[in-house]
Amino acid sequence: MKRMIPRLVCTFMLSLPMLACASSELFRLSLGDGALQVEVAATQAQRAQGLMNRSQLDASRGMLFVYPVPAYFCMWMKNTLIPLSVAFIDAQGRVINIADMVPQTETNHCTRSNATYALEANQGWFARHGVQPGTQVIGLEKIPKGEY
Repeated sequence: MKRMIPRLVCTFMLSLPMLACASSELFRLSLGDGALQVEVAATQAQRAQGLMNRSQLDASRGMLFVYPVPAYFCMWMKNTLIPLSVAFIDAQGRVINIADMVPQTETNHCTRSNATYALEANQGWFARHGVQPGTQVIGLEKIPKGEY
């Protein structure tokens, strides 16, 4: 079930130049033996901002980066304060590969094949919930399409 959550931080950030927030609407994704409520970053500006400058991420929350077409791409942690794990996901909703990422680094973490999505969660979330390459993600059909 979708629900709207007011995002004061996002509202504040929108008043600042060059910053963009992910959608304030949360979507539920199920994978492994767990579920995450995710914000969606579907535009180029939202994907560029990601989870930068946030000091925490609730245990059952994540961010889903949505790309307009399947491609090889990489994620990094510049200006990101929270230790995260990223799962790269193909157009059919299967996890391709997972990487743990260190805060405030510019190390590239890349998909091993064409991906349409990157799902970030608190570091270790995927391992704790039995998510591995090949795991099916349920709920992606409700996610807005990625934009250029």
